[in-house]
Amino acid sequence: MADARTTTTIPKPDGRRASDAGRSRLGDFTRPIAKSQRITRRRRPAVLLGLLALVIVGAIATALFGLPVRTWFEQDNELRRLDAELAELQAVNADLQREVDRAQTDAGVIEAAREELGYIQPPERRETMLELPDLPTEFPRGWPYNIVRRMIAVRESG
Repeated sequence: MADARTTTTIPKPDGRRASDAGRSRLGDFTRPIAKSQRITRRRRPAVLLGLLALVIVGAIATALFGLPVRTWFEQDNELRRLDAELAELQAVNADLQREVDRAQTDAGVIEAAREELGYIQPPERRETMLELPDLPTEFPRGWPYNIVRRMIAVRESG
């Protein structure tokens, strides 16, 4: 017995009418909307509403992309500055560590005692020299003082 089932193929209509030939498939979106179905009756509020929407979208885009990028650059500059400061502090710490290592030796202790406390060892003699005070430059008028004034002027110019 032959297969009793038979199938037929009927093409589906594509939903387009004969009068739609050559028209855009976006026809429903480009047709004018009746005034009763519009969100706003006049065109100006719709344009203002669109501009407001663009401003809001721009603000959101700036908040999501612009501000984080600016913050990232600022943090990058701050990181470079802090790295430079860290390098300087590490150099200072290395100098201090060398000084501590030197001060922990016998020669370093003696040198520190000489500099800080004026320590001298038994065969040495200590002589203190004070700096000379500034001499007055105001002298009375008259015979011996004008010669002294000339001597001071010569010393200061040389």
